Amino acid sequence: MFDILTIGEMLIDLTQTGVSDQGIPVYTAFPGGAPANVAVAAAKLGAKTAFIGKVGNDAFGKLLVDTVKQNGVNADDMIITDKANTTLAVVSLQESGERDFAFYRRGFADTLLSESEISDDTLKNTRILHFGSVSMTEDPSRTATFNAALRAKNLGATVTYDPNYRASLWDSLDDALTQMKMPLSIVDILKISDEELPLLADTDDPEKGTAYLADTYGIPLILLTLGAKGAYYRFGDRTGFCEGVKVKVADTNGAGDTFFGAFLSGMARLGTYKPSELSEDEIRELVIFANKAASVTTSRSGAIPAMPTLSEVMG
Repeated sequence: MFDILTIGEMLIDLTQTGVSDQGIPVYTAFPGGAPANVAVAAAKLGAKTAFIGKVGNDAFGKLLVDTVKQNGVNADDMIITDKANTTLAVVSLQESGERDFAFYRRGFADTLLSESEISDDTLKNTRILHFGSVSMTEDPSRTATFNAALRAKNLGATVTYDPNYRASLWDSLDDALTQMKMPLSIVDILKISDEELPLLADTDDPEKGTAYLADTYGIPLILLTLGAKGAYYRFGDRTGFCEGVKVKVADTNGAGDTFFGAFLSGMARLGTYKPSELSEDEIRELVIFANKAASVTTSRSGAIPAMPTLSEVMG
């Protein structure tokens, strides 16, 4: 039985890591993709995790499968296809460490994941099912991912969701909002950033925005990441804020995924997989732990390679 099963994109983050002597940007091929990042982050922190996604039968795809396995994530249900290349995201960094994405994705491998490639046997074998909104950009991955989440919920799993908005992946903002909001009514734990809150709740106020989402969609637990400031949580009528950990930022890519992977791994350590079984004190401690884990990731380059082990966070 897995603690956490994640479904969605795994791709190569071609991340700018420097500039050559000729002034040309230098890029390094880091493994990434939000759902895969969450699975790895949680696995490195002690949870039993698995990942389902599709990659190309190319050098990058083989690197991604190896990366999943090397980081302790079950890859038995990863699919390698000859019909498309592995998806790429070119990540350019600003001086602040913030990133800018350009995707090479339409018709690429991760978008071709189909419903028939996700079995009920696998969905029965997890306590938490996690996915993100990048999978919702186009079919067949959109239908495959949403239906897998619905099937998993009906089979007793806790459903968690992270709506990542990447403008270049959508035909329009209206289309993005329609698809990003569609899963909210089946979500048990929502992880959302301060970038997406105004899009989904029409306000940047943490209290008002999370209250709107909780009341409108019936979401039991909402975690709102606020970058370097920390994180805010809403658990029914109870809310709280936990300050971030100050570090010298190298790269923010993967920080939110580390945060959520750390939070979910903490639930697994408690042996508690339903929000209703958590106390507010436990939620607060898990958010503090997740902030610490995310801070380690931001202090290093890349997403998956930068993610900490349990001893690094606890030490």
